[in-house]
Amino acid sequence: MATPPEGLSRRAWLATASGAVAAGLVKTQFDAVKLDAATLPASQETVVDPTEVPGRIVSEVGQRAPGERPVRLVRSTEISSSSRTPLQDLDGILTPSDLHFERHHAGIPDIVAEEHELLVHGMVDHPTVFRMADLKRYPAVSRICFIECSGNGGAGYGDTDIPTEITPQALDGLLSTSEWVGVPLSTLLREVGVREGASWLLAEGRDAAMLARSVPLEKALDDALLVYAQNGEAIRPEQGYPVRLLLPGWEGNAQVKWLRRLEITDRPTMTREETSRYTDPLSDGTARQFSFTMDAKSLITFPAYPYALPDRGWWEIRGQAWTGRGRITGVDVSTDGGRSWAPARIQGPVLSKCPVRFRHLWEWDGRETVILSRATDETGYVQPTTRELLAARGERTSYHWNNIRGWKVAADGSVTFGLGELL
Repeated sequence: MATPPEGLSRRAWLATASGAVAAGLVKTQFDAVKLDAATLPASQETVVDPTEVPGRIVSEVGQRAPGERPVRLVRSTEISSSSRTPLQDLDGILTPSDLHFERHHAGIPDIVAEEHELLVHGMVDHPTVFRMADLKRYPAVSRICFIECSGNGGAGYGDTDIPTEITPQALDGLLSTSEWVGVPLSTLLREVGVREGASWLLAEGRDAAMLARSVPLEKALDDALLVYAQNGEAIRPEQGYPVRLLLPGWEGNAQVKWLRRLEITDRPTMTREETSRYTDPLSDGTARQFSFTMDAKSLITFPAYPYALPDRGWWEIRGQAWTGRGRITGVDVSTDGGRSWAPARIQGPVLSKCPVRFRHLWEWDGRETVILSRATDETGYVQPTTRELLAARGERTSYHWNNIRGWKVAADGSVTFGLGELL
C-alpha cells in the first residue's frame, strides 16, 4: 500500500485518496454517459455533465426540474369545472398552490383586490363594509388544514359499476392541504356586534354563480377564518382571491370563495346549494341536510393503479388519512382483503383537521390480494366499509363518500382499484 506524503496523517490521506477515487469513478460514469449520448440520434437530447457546464442563473420565479411535471386532472363543461390534485405524485402534507384542486360553478372571476369589498350586515349593531386593506390591519393567524369537496370519491361508492382502472387522483383528487393566513371571523363579528337571537350567517361569493351557503354562528365563532394568503403568497384566483371563507374540517362548498357578503340571520337561508344540492337523499325518503363535517377517510397512494410491482418481496405501502373531526389517531392496513389488519406507522406532524401520511412495510409473496386502509380519529370514529356506509346512507346519497378503499394486486404485479372484489 502507498504511504501518505510527508506532513499528512494516514487517516487524512486515506480520506483524500478515497475522495479522489470516488471522483474518478463519478467522472468515468459521466464520460460513459456522454459517450453513449454521442451515439444517439440528433433528435434525442444529449446528457451533459453538470460539473463541466455552468447552470442556469437565478430567475424571478422558480420552476420545477424538467423531469418533475405533476399536473391536475381537469374536467369541465361550458360553465361548471373541476380539477383534481395528483395525490400519488406528492410527498408530505402540503399541496403546492398550483396543484390545489378546483371546483367552480361558473368559472373563475377576475377581481382587483384594491376595489373588492366585503359587506357584513343583518342582525348586527354596526353594518360594515370592509376593504382588503381593512382586513389586513387585524392581527393575522395561520392554519394548516385540508379542504375537500363533499363530492370527492364518488367513483368508489356503490355496489355496481365500480371502476378498476382509476388512479388515486381521479378517485379522491378533490382534496388539498395548504397553510392559510387570514383573520378570525370572530374578530369581525365582534367588531360589528352580533345581536341576541342570531344563530346563522349567509356567506355569498362574487362569482357569476353567486354561490351562497348558510353557516351556523357557532362555527363562525369557533375556528372560521377569512383568508387572503395561501402557502406564503396571496391566495390564488382559483382558490378565491382576494378573500375566501375557511371552515376547517367542513365540506369545501361551504367555504365560499371570492367572499363579498356575510349576512347574520336567525335561521338558515335555504339557498340552492343547500336544498337541491349538497344534501343527501336517504333510502327512507328523508335527506341529510347541513352535513358539513368531513368524516375520517384514508387512501393508499402507493401501490395504486396504474403501477405494477416488478417483483415479489418487501414493499412500502403509503397513503394519506384525514378527518374533519380533529386529529387522526391511527391507520390500519390490511394486505389480505380485510381478513386481518395491522397498524401503519404515522408520519408526523399530526395536526387537527389536517392529513397525515402513513406507511406500512409489506412482504408481497406474489399471490393475488387486495390491500386496504382504515382510519380512526380522536373522536373514536372509524372509517366504515362500503357495506356499512350503504346500510346507513343507501345508494342515492350524493356526497361524503368516505368508505374504505382497496387496491387489487394481481399475480403479475399489476395494480387496479379492487373495491369491487370485496362486494
